[in-house]
Amino acid sequence: MTTRTTAPTGAPCWADLWTSDVEGSRRFYGELLGWESEAPNPDFGGYFMFTRDGVPVAGAMGDTPDNPAQDLWKVYLATDDIAATVEAAGRAGAEVVVPVAPVGDLGFQAVVTDPAGAGVGVWQPVGFAGFSTLDEPGTPSWFELFTADYPRAVDFYRSVFRWDTEVVGDSDGFRYTVLQPAGSAPLAGIMDASAFVPAGGSAWSVYWETADVDAAVATVRSLGGGVTAEPADSPYGRMATVTDPGGAAFRLRQGPPA
Repeated sequence: MTTRTTAPTGAPCWADLWTSDVEGSRRFYGELLGWESEAPNPDFGGYFMFTRDGVPVAGAMGDTPDNPAQDLWKVYLATDDIAATVEAAGRAGAEVVVPVAPVGDLGFQAVVTDPAGAGVGVWQPVGFAGFSTLDEPGTPSWFELFTADYPRAVDFYRSVFRWDTEVVGDSDGFRYTVLQPAGSAPLAGIMDASAFVPAGGSAWSVYWETADVDAAVATVRSLGGGVTAEPADSPYGRMATVTDPGGAAFRLRQGPPA
């Protein structure tokens, strides 16, 4: 288990779900990951928190009056100066989808689309730092960008979000870079997915830790979700890619034995 009071600069610090079925999502993720759901907050457009043992683990909201939900998970990266980060993103070729705005006394948020087409949130904390528990069942254990333009993506996150990076694979079959600040374990990864992701199809993913991936995948199916990649072993644990009943994609991970 990893606990923290704040995320390092540039690191994933939060994830939320934009769902077309709020009540269905409450049931699905509650049964799958053991989450509880707080009441929607009308001051924030019906946004609500999923919690685990009383600790916030993810956010969610449904349709807005002008925008039907697109059924997707969004990852947020931490910054200590959101205005400068969003300005730098624009200069580096990103599209600013949601400009910088305060979220009550919790912090400031923005959403950008990186130059390869992946949407990513930006968060500057004030009263809320994001995830405080990781790497145990029901919490996030990894974050990953599948990108159609690997060199540009690595340059973008290195320059805009001030990533310290380490190359862990540089072959045609596996080209991968991680965010790894000095003295830290890796915090997120960028995969060269140009062989199978079309232009504009780049996307961030969150991996939710589970005690038993195979059992979790069976639960996904029983609850009306989908499976796009069956459980498979890797050096980093046993993993699967699934969707909730609305089609929002995410990954499940069972870490390797200690």
